[in-house]
Amino acid sequence: MAPEPKNTTGMAIHAESAAGAAAAGAAIAGAAAAGAGAGAGGSTTQILVVDDSATERHHLVGLLRRQGFDVRTADDGLQAIARIRSHRPALIVMDVVMPGANGFQVTRALARDPETRDIPVILCTTKDAETDRIWGLRQGARAYVTKPVDAAELLARIAELLK
Repeated sequence: MAPEPKNTTGMAIHAESAAGAAAAGAAIAGAAAAGAGAGAGGSTTQILVVDDSATERHHLVGLLRRQGFDVRTADDGLQAIARIRSHRPALIVMDVVMPGANGFQVTRALARDPETRDIPVILCTTKDAETDRIWGLRQGARAYVTKPVDAAELLARIAELLK
């Protein structure tokens, strides 16, 4: 059996907040039970940006709106799940380090739920260690980009995932 991946502090990554993981899983289950609906009726592709930093959200929203995307936002993982319930996005750009349910936990919950597992998640974070990238992809993220965001790289990943 392979050793547990370690985060940048050297602690085993599985030592995430149990409460955050449980809350994320319960919220996703609730979204499935409620029947997560399709996004707005227009032809514009909807992207959900999840980041607890107002500055980062503002930067990402501006970048994506300039490309013609319909962008919704959430301040944390649990708020993201509520947004997914009300407006199912085509793609999610999510930070990792957030209060409550972190990006790894929410990504894992989304990937395990039949109602949401087909929504691509791009983790967008300052966590630049290779073990963090691998862990994020193991949780179900389809791409992993680091901050400060290279706009061309992020837009290329989005284009690939929305094909």
